[in-house]
Amino acid sequence: MREIILELHHEAPAKPAEGQPCNGCGVCCALETCPLGRLRFLQRRGPCPALTWSADAQRYHCGLLLAPGSDSLLGWLCARWISAGSGCDCNAEVQS
Repeated sequence: MREIILELHHEAPAKPAEGQPCNGCGVCCALETCPLGRLRFLQRRGPCPALTWSADAQRYHCGLLLAPGSDSLLGWLCARWISAGSGCDCNAEVQS
């Protein structure tokens, strides 16, 4: 198993267990770019450029989901493509 060092905000919540609701820890998006991010940023590897820290909410958000435009269909597609609401799908082991 390869080791990757991620630098996330020190106040980010701890990564939830796989399958648990997303809490905005940012680990999954810092590890790799999702299919939507790959299309938008033409990037296949590395952290997603859309990963956005919210100081008010003390969590990470998807910048693409926050500002999809005024089109509700586009917002729905963004949420579907990043699998929003389906729970944590990141199986990475995290150490502090």
